[in-house]
Amino acid sequence: MDLGLKGKRALVLSSSRGLGLASAQSLAAEGAEVFMTARSGDKLEAAVKDIVAKGGKAHALAADLTNDTDKIFDEAVKAMGGVDIIIANTGGPPAKMAADVAAEDWTPMFESMVKPVFRLASLALPGMRERGWGRIVTIASSGVIQPIPNLAMSNALRSAIVGWAKTLASEVAKDGVTVNLVLPGRIETDRTAELDAANAKRQGKTADEIAAGARAAIPAGRYGDTREFADVVCFLASDRASYMTGGLVRVDGGAIRSV
Repeated sequence: MDLGLKGKRALVLSSSRGLGLASAQSLAAEGAEVFMTARSGDKLEAAVKDIVAKGGKAHALAADLTNDTDKIFDEAVKAMGGVDIIIANTGGPPAKMAADVAAEDWTPMFESMVKPVFRLASLALPGMRERGWGRIVTIASSGVIQPIPNLAMSNALRSAIVGWAKTLASEVAKDGVTVNLVLPGRIETDRTAELDAANAKRQGKTADEIAAGARAAIPAGRYGDTREFADVVCFLASDRASYMTGGLVRVDGGAIRSV
């Protein structure tokens, strides 16, 4: 199936590793030009070289998403001539129970996880609407449907993006711009390993015991692969997903039990 991504220009946030990196690789493999950004310059450089070696088009900028949002967008436009697709992937907050989150913890996490998504969309939307085509895909979490224990900040802040995205989707659908969220469950990434370690410490268990228990609770019986997840992101960013907007798409092996 031709996804119609050849010649499209994608800005992929937090793309030096994990879900962001896999999303950039999948888009590039389908012919999209990608602009990757994260704080780790060395990892970004290696990722760009790998994509280019496989015949893809990629650029990168080492930057802090919290402070350099406008710069990231400007450099992406300079490198690619415009932005047709935003893959809004932002880092997760520390693992904490709701009662343990201090009042002063919320603002910096909002500034790094939520505000950049809103700002980049506002910067990209005028061009998308003028061209009559655009895709905003946010990588959120299954916690926005079924809150995840010990991840109170992630559950709350990512849910704020859900409300914003659903509202925006209804405003720009007639302009050919779609707005969707992808909800990863347990995908095999460094972040998942970090969370397993945090839960192990809290429960007095080993990380392997936590991972084994998590896998047993997933109907698929395993953690997902980053490529499996990225291919769903790629489809939602494609021309073939033109009638899908305002949605929450689960990639969780059946872990969310509600309908």
